[in-house]
Amino acid sequence: MALVYPPDPDRVEELFRRFEALNPHPKCELNFSNPYTLVVAVALSAQATDKGVNKATEKLFAIADTPEKMLALGEEGLIPLINSIGLYRNKARNVIAAARMIVNQHGGQVPLEREALQALPGVGRKTASVVLNELGVEPAIAVDTHVYRVSHRLGLATATTPDRVEKQLERIIPEELLTRAHHWLILHGRYTCVAQRPKCEICPVADLCPSRQMLATPSKARRTARAKA
Repeated sequence: MALVYPPDPDRVEELFRRFEALNPHPKCELNFSNPYTLVVAVALSAQATDKGVNKATEKLFAIADTPEKMLALGEEGLIPLINSIGLYRNKARNVIAAARMIVNQHGGQVPLEREALQALPGVGRKTASVVLNELGVEPAIAVDTHVYRVSHRLGLATATTPDRVEKQLERIIPEELLTRAHHWLILHGRYTCVAQRPKCEICPVADLCPSRQMLATPSKARRTARAKA
């Protein structure tokens, strides 16, 4: 089925009504205690799992939960604490460079204006969106792999780049739901509408999904093949 944009407003409203009924107050699954640790955790989470990042930051944030402490730890002190995370050397370099910029240019406080936040090493648009959204500064949709996948499968977006998907989602999701919609889409992609073998049989919005037949076909084919074996 060819997906069209914009989607039917009534279907969009029902999708998010169900997500809200199941999880009225969705939260970021990364552990953090202040804006600075949130920035670090989100930056470390690129191409890594939240579970893996939380395991590493449990020890890291006990030692360095401010940019000043992170600078004192230094890149060589940081690396052993995050070497279980993908791209850890580059991430360590960026974390220390960002800490230095926060101390030198922002008085030790994380800047909560988008332009200044995105200027920090290792902080792109997606990371900034997560931080600003989570702290209630600016409702935003951070389009990661989960949001991108779910948005297309549910027919909420048709664009082929994260930035364009973000703009399409912002046009159709009511502003008062944007902060939570970001989490709903991520969590749905993480636990139900997974990349391989999506769990359509337990999906709370399966009947509203224009991709459900296509997604169900591979599973049916596998079951048929196993039956013939």
